[in-house]
Amino acid sequence: MAFARSFVQYDLVKKEDLLLIEKSRERSEMLRSQKEGVVVDTINHSVGEYDLVILSVKPQDFLSVTAELRGFLQPDQVVLSIMAGIPMARIQAELAHRQVVRAMPNTPAMLGQGITGYYAAEGISFQKLQRIDNLINATGRSVYLENEELIDAVTALSGSGPAYFYYLVKHMVEAGVKMGFDEGLARLLVKQTMLGSYHLINNAEQSLDELIAAVASKGGTTEAALKTFGEKNLGPSLIEGILKAEERAKELSK
Repeated sequence: MAFARSFVQYDLVKKEDLLLIEKSRERSEMLRSQKEGVVVDTINHSVGEYDLVILSVKPQDFLSVTAELRGFLQPDQVVLSIMAGIPMARIQAELAHRQVVRAMPNTPAMLGQGITGYYAAEGISFQKLQRIDNLINATGRSVYLENEELIDAVTALSGSGPAYFYYLVKHMVEAGVKMGFDEGLARLLVKQTMLGSYHLINNAEQSLDELIAAVASKGGTTEAALKTFGEKNLGPSLIEGILKAEERAKELSK
């Protein structure tokens, strides 16, 4: 739904041209009441009337959905998969369809602040890819990948990345509470610090090491914290965790 809402918000797709298939009766009724688009609860021949078909289902539902969808796809349609762990070749085989794009967004896409890495099968025209790129950019930013294996790395780095960020924020807030702040004030201090630091990274000409050094004066408070982080191997542990996430993504794709 994050994709659909962004498409409509930026006037890239009109609601009447947006077909939403939701098998859950409760959720489909909610979508109808919100007038998000044309809502149906079954995969049927009308799917063949649309330029782009987005597969946004849990990997465990993949086979049942593709079994239904396969009979209605048209040769010139593009299928955009945002399922984790299902490789391009398998999607193409199960759908008996060549024009497939595989993408990995992250949850900030719900606010139009996400980043999505995507890989496209051979044979999709430049015009179609440009259209898909424009649609994805409505949810934030996009990165075209020339190697499908990098989808697993995108999954580990930016797809799972928001959870790492929340984890760090959570523990900074807990530290604030231990120092005597109430939780609300600790959250405010940490959130605004994160927001301001992001803008500095985005606008400063210095490297990350230079930005760290600008805060960490010799013998000061920041240096004391960074020394402890180093002693506890916080940096290497973070890198190791992300690499483990990539390893797990590769396992799931098999």
